[in-house]
Amino acid sequence: MQPTPHLQHLKHDWIFAIFLVSGTILLANIVHAVTFFLIRLRKKDVALQKTSNRPSIYRHLNHPARWVFLTICLLSVFPWLPLPGQIGQPLRVALHILLVILSGWFAVGCVFVLQDALTRRFDLHAENNIRARRIHTQAQVLRRILIGFIVIIDIGCLLWTFPDPQLWHYGSGLLASAGVATIVLAAAAKPTVGNLLAGLQIAFTEPIRIDDVVIVQGEWGRIEEITTSYVVVCIWDLRRMIVPLSYFIENPFQNWTREHTELLGTAFIYTDYSVPVQALREHFAKVLEASPLWDRKVCSTQVTNLSERTMEIRCLMSARNASEQFDLRCVVREEMVKFIQENYPDVFPRTRFSSTPESNESSERAKAFSEMV
Repeated sequence: MQPTPHLQHLKHDWIFAIFLVSGTILLANIVHAVTFFLIRLRKKDVALQKTSNRPSIYRHLNHPARWVFLTICLLSVFPWLPLPGQIGQPLRVALHILLVILSGWFAVGCVFVLQDALTRRFDLHAENNIRARRIHTQAQVLRRILIGFIVIIDIGCLLWTFPDPQLWHYGSGLLASAGVATIVLAAAAKPTVGNLLAGLQIAFTEPIRIDDVVIVQGEWGRIEEITTSYVVVCIWDLRRMIVPLSYFIENPFQNWTREHTELLGTAFIYTDYSVPVQALREHFAKVLEASPLWDRKVCSTQVTNLSERTMEIRCLMSARNASEQFDLRCVVREEMVKFIQENYPDVFPRTRFSSTPESNESSERAKAFSEMV
């Protein structure tokens, strides 16, 4: 039995549709592969090449661009597909919805590429990284704000994509009432909004930056992360202190690297009055000269206090950053104590007693009584 001409035509249409969709997928992947192959051949991302050999565009836009290319190609050939109306129209709407979602994903990737472009020349591990910490902090805050706007716009566009006019109204209302929503949210979530505004203030007035050395509530640590609502402080023993952003605006705290990373450190030595201070001063200079932790700027030895029993000697030194300063102070203490032990063991703090005539007579009587017994 021979198939009817209608069935043959329908069969040919479906074969053409399958061929067209397959060719579209192949073309989209070829365009994507060639484009990002050329991107990889360009100059590598210098700031991140220690952790990745791929440029920033490739790392953040490779996957979203693949799906955006594919969706656009499918939509471009969709009118030539032999699909019935009850299938074609919902499928077209689904592809448009998918394209809006993928475009939002692609836009978020572009924000990350922008952040990398702003920060690639500023190394946080440099010796003097004040400007680098400023740029990284501002870039992080800007990235989070832009991503928030992208999400809101993407949701509004997504509601516009649906064929229901009521959903169009919701999408328009979402974008048009952003100011009213902001006021309502500010009243209902005052701490959250306060932290958001504090984040903007911190980003541009810079009381803290990424990798700053701070003392918060008596804890020494580094600023590890600044989010839109809180700050993560990495304590010296690797604990993490989570502090609201508004804390750094409303409360006093110590920032050891606000203007520069160089710091002065002290090591105090308590000895007897008989110690030769000049000998200690000369040895302290030798200890600093031999240490790579010293930045060759400040070296001072002074007697800073006297008590009835001891003499306080302050060894003042400078270092490039807080970590090296702490280590240098420990080295100085060890070396100075070792020097005193080896050369002047009798000058460590001591307690003196003097005897009186009455105490001498009492001791002689006690001695005589012990001999009689």
